[in-house]
Parts: sequence; structure tokens; C-alpha cells
Amino acid sequence: MCENGGIYEAVKAVRAEIEAENVEIKEASIMDRMTLAVIFGGYSSEYDVSLQSASAVIKAINKSKYNVVMLGIDRLGEWYRFTGDVDRIAADTWRDDSCCRKAFIAPSRDIHGIIELDGKSGCFVRVDLAFPVLHGRNGEDGTLQGLLELAGIPVVGCGALPSALCMDKELAHIVVSNTGIKTPRGVTLRSAAEIKTAVERADGLHYPVFVKPARAGSSFGVTCVKRPEDLQNAVQAALAHDNKVIVEEMIEGFEVGCAVMGNEEGLITGSVDEIELAGDLFDFTEKYTLKTSKIHVPARIPAQKAEEIKDTAKTIYKALGCTGFARIDMFLTPSSEIIFNEVNTIPGFTTHSRYPNMLGVNGMAFEQIIDTVIGLAVRV
Repeated sequence: MCENGGIYEAVKAVRAEIEAENVEIKEASIMDRMTLAVIFGGYSSEYDVSLQSASAVIKAINKSKYNVVMLGIDRLGEWYRFTGDVDRIAADTWRDDSCCRKAFIAPSRDIHGIIELDGKSGCFVRVDLAFPVLHGRNGEDGTLQGLLELAGIPVVGCGALPSALCMDKELAHIVVSNTGIKTPRGVTLRSAAEIKTAVERADGLHYPVFVKPARAGSSFGVTCVKRPEDLQNAVQAALAHDNKVIVEEMIEGFEVGCAVMGNEEGLITGSVDEIELAGDLFDFTEKYTLKTSKIHVPARIPAQKAEEIKDTAKTIYKALGCTGFARIDMFLTPSSEIIFNEVNTIPGFTTHSRYPNMLGVNGMAFEQIIDTVIGLAVRV
């Protein structure tokens, strides 16, 4: 692998070759296939989840239609072109010098793809579109989508602005509340300096309350607080994941989700699912092991209420500017009121994840779901 100085020299060499129109271009062996870059891993607490989703996605892609380029980001934020066996991604053994080369998305539109480095030489791989399969910060929050848009590369899923909006729970609630859909009451703390005033500012909320990082996923840093004296420690824990924290009222009832797919018109929804909790919090462990919780799909609710939830999910999807796909999470109260919770713009994508299971009840196979969402990016 190259050192930093070598990388700099290699990039200069690639740029010189491009300008001389003498660059080596790696094309698909079958010319009518589009080249699709699947990006996985990431500098995020959800790195491991991304590996599982990306492995399933790559296996499900129709290889007769797409030439797949695998682009991995390790835990430290280093980018590599991976050419090994897909199973090594899920096992987190993909980062090996024998099947990895330094590589990254070039922001320049004339490259329209990836610069791949080998010592002091390099080449570029032109890609037609990219499928980010990353969860949480630095991947699902609009940062990567912004880079791809800058490079002129179509993105599978939501673009930069909706990704950023949906990742920020405070901003997403503001936008959605303007549509008339109810959101939980809460207060926002914007720095560690506000910890001392957290109890005072949360006095208008009835305990228990939830303390959440405003921009994190998989329930990292989320605490159910039942007493005012425990609030400051919970805020401190959330601040380890984000410098903006939400203290939010607890909504009586249970959580429901709805898979939405499409671009503006003709949106498709999956079957509504329901989370049955044994405790107070659907945390990281419960989400990925279901040790004590259960997910019911279809949800155990009247058909008319399920249709209302689907319509609400579509309204939220459109209001936040989502495209491609997203999972909309809401609460259903004992009085049958629907309250918005959050949007996952890159939900889990294993064969047993909530999003594909919702659409699976409607008869869509996992491979069909992946092919459809990729096709939506091609048509944008």
C-alpha cells in the first residue's frame, strides 16, 4: 500500500494522464452493463451493521445488469477498493492488502468515478451510479451523498439534503410538524455547557423521558430516564455521540414502521410492522438480536388504521424530500393517534431486516427490492 506521499504523487499522475487523455480506464467486460459502486463500512458506530447490510445487498444485485465495484471504508475512515469474496465483508475480514487498494470517490465530474491507487501509479474506474449502504453518521447523514452529487454520480436512495434532514431528529420534527402531523414534545440541548440546565428545561415534560443524540442511529446513546436526578448523566452519555441532544417526552403506545419506495409520484408502501417491547427501549441489542422484543409484520392493528399509517408515511416521505427508499417510524397511541418518530434513509438491508420484510409481505423478493431501488436511481 502507498504512504501519504505516494498517494499524493499517484493522484498527480492520474490527473496528468487525464489531462493528456491517456488515462487507463477500467471498463466492464460486458459493455452494456452499468457500473455500480456499492459503498460500505464507514467511520461510524454502525460500521458492523453496514457490513451485514452491504454483504446481503451485493449478493442480491443482478450481475447481468450491473458490474459491481465494492468500495469499503474502514473504522478509521480509510477508503479501499475491495476485490475479494463478498462473504469477507460480513465477517469483517475484507481489509487485507492482497485484495484491497487505496481508492476514493473523485469529486471531479470529468472523472465521474473512483481513483484507484497502486504505489505511485493509478487509474480510475468510471461508475454510472453509487449505492451507499452505510448507517449512521458519515454515511447516512448526507455527507457521502453530497460528495457523490458533487461528482455527478447518481445516488441510490435519498440525496444529500433529505439525508441530512432525516438524520437530524430536531429538524425532521420541525419539517414534519408543519404538515400537521403530530411530533413528540421535547427540548434540544446544543452543547455540554447546557447540561446544568437540562433538568430545568425538561421540567415541562412528564417523566419518564427519552434522551437521544440528535444525529445518531441504531439507538446509540439513547436512555430512558425515569427520574430528574438521572437526566444529566443521560445527557452526558448522548453527548458522546453528538453535540446536539434531544430530551423528548415518552409516547404511550407502541412503535410502527412503514417501508416507502419511489420518487415523488406513485409511491409504493410495504406492510406496516409493529414493535412489541418487553422493556422501555428498542436499543441496539434488541434491534439486532430481538432477545426479548418481537416485530409483528403485518402489525396487529385494524386494516383501516394501517392504511392511515401508510398515507401518513407517504406524506412524511414527500415533506422531507426523500427519494428511492426510506423507512418511516411512528408511534400509535392507545387512542389510535399517529405520532411521527423518525426516518431511516438507509434502513437495515439484510434479508431479515424490517424494511425488506415489510415489502416481502406484499410479495416483493429481496432481489426484486434491490433491483427496484437501483432502477429508481437510474431513472432520476
